[in-house]
Order: sequence, then structure tokens, then C-alpha cells
Amino acid sequence: MRVIGLMSGTSYDAVDAAAAELRLDGDTLALKPLGMVSAPYDGGLREALAAALPPTAVPLAEVCRLDTRIGQAFAAAAVRADRELCGGRAELVVSHGQTVYHWAEDGRVHGTLQLGQPAWIAEATGLPVVADLRARDVAAGGQGAPLVSLVDLLWLWGRPGTPVALNIGGIANLTAPDGTAFDTGPGCALLDAAAREFSGGRLAYDAGGALAARGLPYRPLLDRLLAEPYYALEPPKTTGKELFHAGYLRAAGLDGLSAPDALATLTLLTARTVAEAVRSVGATEVIASGGGTRNPVLVRELGHQLPGIPLRTSDELGLPAPAKEAYAFAVLGFLTVHGLPGTDPRSTGARRPSVLGSVTPGRDGLRLPPAQRGVPVRLVVEA
Repeated sequence: MRVIGLMSGTSYDAVDAAAAELRLDGDTLALKPLGMVSAPYDGGLREALAAALPPTAVPLAEVCRLDTRIGQAFAAAAVRADRELCGGRAELVVSHGQTVYHWAEDGRVHGTLQLGQPAWIAEATGLPVVADLRARDVAAGGQGAPLVSLVDLLWLWGRPGTPVALNIGGIANLTAPDGTAFDTGPGCALLDAAAREFSGGRLAYDAGGALAARGLPYRPLLDRLLAEPYYALEPPKTTGKELFHAGYLRAAGLDGLSAPDALATLTLLTARTVAEAVRSVGATEVIASGGGTRNPVLVRELGHQLPGIPLRTSDELGLPAPAKEAYAFAVLGFLTVHGLPGTDPRSTGARRPSVLGSVTPGRDGLRLPPAQRGVPVRLVVEA
């Protein structure tokens, strides 16, 4: 089955569309990557989305407008991916949507909201769409994140030692072979917030870590940030920009700091908290993906914080680092239409595994494949 996975993470800069050929062969799920296209949000939509994120209060009218405009942006990316990567022969679209709120309190997740109305995607592509994948795990008592943990467990199955899959997006998360999975804390979220803050909105992020490379970490600020109670919570746990946003930085105290010193401090914060999480699960190697892998200063600092533990990107194992999450959601949607669960309760804390998401029929109605009895235990990435 040719499947398109759509993803926009907590950096909310673009819609990534990855296409894959997926097939079940006994207890093995085979994935052949067909490529990725990335479609940046237009400036107006990105600004509207940024203005609507917590802790801002927004009217329902704005939520409706964003749901429509994000859905249309996802639809355009899906159409392009079908045309350019699948030759117009895609059979399914899987949309993560855009997370705008993750309701976490007292160690529990009570709800989660992703915008991007899937009807726009189904109408534009004519294909069935699996969307709203996180809510079922939350309803089953889980964290709803990291939702890619099942894919990581299948992908790393049989690899020697204790390999850890690490994704560095706006929020960083990891998955260990024993099923332990959790958000480690900020990935690029605070880096992006500081870049916008110091540039008056001119910069969306610290491209290539250029600002951080010119600065020195400021120990008092680092110590204040490391005192955040989230880091001491036991997994499973999840967080988001509801906690780590520009206001959080202002409260921590940026007065008097230069942009380079602030970015150097925040880069060290991300590297330090990720490294502590990696060590806590006994990792023998780290396989990283996500936008943070394109920041050489952050990657270098993470390497310094993990002496003796090899750090490589998912590209080396066949999954392009910028596209890995989009491929992972393609897998989760594929499991859904085959009636198979897309969660591991060890990772999310749910009471039971769940078949994820809701399905919007395509132009020709809905014809689901026969439900599968066997649950895959490994994921093989084919060249």
C-alpha cells in the first residue's frame, strides 16, 4: 500500500509529507521510503498559529479559521506528495495535524487537540484519510505521546545493546527497547522562542546554531531552567509548548543577556536534559532524528554530554532524519486501516493498546483492507 504521512511538529514551520510503500509479511512490516516534500506554512498562517498557541486565549472563531486553513495546507502538501512521489497512485493519507494544545496536569493527560480538518485532505486527494491519532490513547488513560514509540520499538527490534531512538523537534522525546518512552523536555522550542524574542520576530529559529556558536552559557540562567519540576517526573510523561514558550523564558530572566549567550545557554539546556534522559535508560547508542539534527551546535553539544555513547542519525538506518516522524505516522495510519493497534502501553501508560484515529472516506467511499490477526514485531526499512 502506498501511504502518505503528513506531519507538522511543535516548531509549526511547515507541513512535511513523506510517502512510503508499506506491506505486512507475517510478523514483519516492510517500509520502502519514496521521499519527502516539505511545504512551509505561508507567513500569515504561521503568524496566526503562533498568536493562537498557549498561553494566549483565543476565540472559537479563530480556532475554526485555523482548523480550515491548516487542513487546506495539509491537503496541498498531500496532493503534491501524491503527484511527485507516488505518481498519482497513493492509496491512503495519514495526517497528524497541528497540535495546538496538550492538556497535561498532575502527571496525567486529560485531552489533546490537533487542528487541520481532514475533510479538506480527502476532498483534495480523493483518498481516505486517517487523522486525530492521539485522542484514542488519551481516552485509554495514556499520555498520547510520544506516539511514534511503537514504530521505534518495531524499527529497533533485534538491534544489539540498548539502542535509543531520539527525536529532537520543538519538544524532544526518546524510546528505549524496553518500551520506556517520554518527552525529555524542550528540543528546539526554547531556542526558537529566544530567536524570535531577540530578533523582534524577524528570526523564526537560530539557523545552523549560528547565534549559539558565538555565545557562552550563562550559568545562573541554566541553573534556574534546570530546576524545572518536569525533569524530575517519572515516565511516562509528556509536555509541550503549553509549558515551554516565550513567557516561560521571560519568567526565567533574560534581562541583560545577549542573544548569543542566551542561545548558547538554551542549547546547553536541551543537550543536558536530553543526555540525562538518555543515560537514565542505559542507552548504548542514540539514533537521532528531527529538525534539531540540522543544528550542528546542538548536535555537537549533545555529543559532548554523551561521552562513550555513539550518536548517529536515522539516515544511517535508512530513514531520513527530517522525515522520520512523517514516515512514522504513515505506519500508524497503515496499522489503523488494517485493524491493528498503534500504541504500546509501556510507552504511553495507557490501559491497553489502541487502534488509533478516525477515518474520513475518500471520493469513492471507504473500502478498508481485511483486518489482520498477527501483530508485527519488527519494522524493516528497504532501500
